[in-house]
Amino acid sequence: MTYYSNIIISLHNTVRPRFLRSRASPPSWSPPSTAAIAASSKSSQNSPESAPQPRTRTKTKTKTPKNRATTSSTKSPPFTTTSSTPPADLSSPPQPTTTSFQPSISPEKPTIVLDLDETLVHSKPDPPPENYHFVVRPVIDGTKADFYVLKRPFVDELLEFLSQKFEIVVFTAGLEEYASLVLDRLDRKRVIRHRLYRHSCREVDGKLVKDLGELGRDLRRVVIVDDNPNSYSLQTENAIPILPFTSDLCDGELRRLMEFFEGSDGFEDMRDAVKQYVAEGKQENKLSM
Repeated sequence: MTYYSNIIISLHNTVRPRFLRSRASPPSWSPPSTAAIAASSKSSQNSPESAPQPRTRTKTKTKTPKNRATTSSTKSPPFTTTSSTPPADLSSPPQPTTTSFQPSISPEKPTIVLDLDETLVHSKPDPPPENYHFVVRPVIDGTKADFYVLKRPFVDELLEFLSQKFEIVVFTAGLEEYASLVLDRLDRKRVIRHRLYRHSCREVDGKLVKDLGELGRDLRRVVIVDDNPNSYSLQTENAIPILPFTSDLCDGELRRLMEFFEGSDGFEDMRDAVKQYVAEGKQENKLSM
């Protein structure tokens, strides 16, 4: 009896502490010290994983459509350039056009230089005259003006005839703003190859001169027709003087010019033909006096 009692008591003492572990009091808690808090904070700041990262805004890339120079709505500049050289200043005033021409389309044709006012036409501003063929309204120095234009008799026939055998150039001392409008109406068939205006003239002793040497043509094959002797003072041997036209509807000067040019084919140097024509004209004037 005593033996079994001792075994039971031994087992009871061995098992009991295992059941009593769950009932044991939890370990007492004490607040961390200030040094420990500082050390923990410093270690967390130095840790790359816990360090706060700056905010970054993700930029959305805009895809540019293929085969397009730009998708911007801004208009492209009024000039294009393919080099690194900066474009010209477009605000500067346009430069006068040069008086030198490119070689003519038909180099074998002689060149006839025709004056405009009082040679091919006569024009006057307001009030309207009794006779005129058309009106042009150029803007000169910011002011619009009306010019009533009367064509000289046979001017249309002269231009048509000369275009078949000669290169036609109109050289006027008039302003381009005015003269270009007149020529647009006069030259309906576009037979005039070149136009020269006042800025192409030379000023000699205060007078406007048309220097034929600047045309880039062989002067042996150049003739100028003008009512103003100052215009051809540098090359008088190339000039055919013509009476000024104002309003005479029976004027026949241009018809006589056609007859002259029709018979000038036999002259290699047009200046010889001009010399003969001028001499004949002077002889006729003497006989008529």
